[in-house]
Amino acid sequence: MEDHIATRSDLRGDCARCFGLCCVALPFAVSADFASDKAAGTPCPNLQGDHRCGIHAKLRPKGFTGCTVYDCFGAGQHVSQVTFAGQDWRTAPREQARRMFEIFPVVRQLHELLRHLTEALTLPAAGPIHPDLRRALARTEDLTHGTPEELGALDVGAHRQEVGELLLRTSELVRAGVRGKKKERRGADLMGARLQGADLSRANLRGACLIAADLRRADLIGADLRDTDLTDADLTGAFFLTQPHVNAARGSAGTRLPGSVVRPVHWTAGL
Repeated sequence: MEDHIATRSDLRGDCARCFGLCCVALPFAVSADFASDKAAGTPCPNLQGDHRCGIHAKLRPKGFTGCTVYDCFGAGQHVSQVTFAGQDWRTAPREQARRMFEIFPVVRQLHELLRHLTEALTLPAAGPIHPDLRRALARTEDLTHGTPEELGALDVGAHRQEVGELLLRTSELVRAGVRGKKKERRGADLMGARLQGADLSRANLRGACLIAADLRRADLIGADLRDTDLTDADLTGAFFLTQPHVNAARGSAGTRLPGSVVRPVHWTAGL
């Protein structure tokens, strides 16, 4: 258990061990994030025979920004290599391939919960509920190892709600009683704002200006940071911050990030 908590390497997408499930299982529609429509269960036209993206280096200029901000939290390789023991959907019977596509979003949700629970267990302030968090982590881990039939029948929404209550309690403990209001901040100018200890969970910050803002100890679980300007902002110590969060935002060399995420290439590539 402690090794799992320390590394979290299995909670990051590894496309080399996946059969391009996110490029097949998930739907998308023409929007600011996608240049075309695609139905669930239909391979993306950019998906090659080796399960690689044919325009991976040009996703943003080609209009597929949504692909660049997505992270399966390791669900893709888990479903490919563990749940279906290396069976490629291209060569699998049609019914089995359909089941893979149905299960992938379920396991993705479970892996996202594992990511948050694992982080919660590293937060000293959440010490009083660490036993509960460990039990929830073990239970969620067990669920990911269910059979295809068990995963297909799982009420993942109910499990998310149960774990969500623990994560909310974690947030309250870390913020040490600071009570922030959940507000609509879309397009807000929060340049230089001191948001330390703020509850920004599930806040809509899309397009907001957070240049040089202090986001330490901010709860960002579920926050929408698409196109948010994080130039020179300090996110060290922000919790429940995920790679999709920073991938969706705009930042700079001066943006300070915690070690749990990496600096997106497009922050320096001007894309």
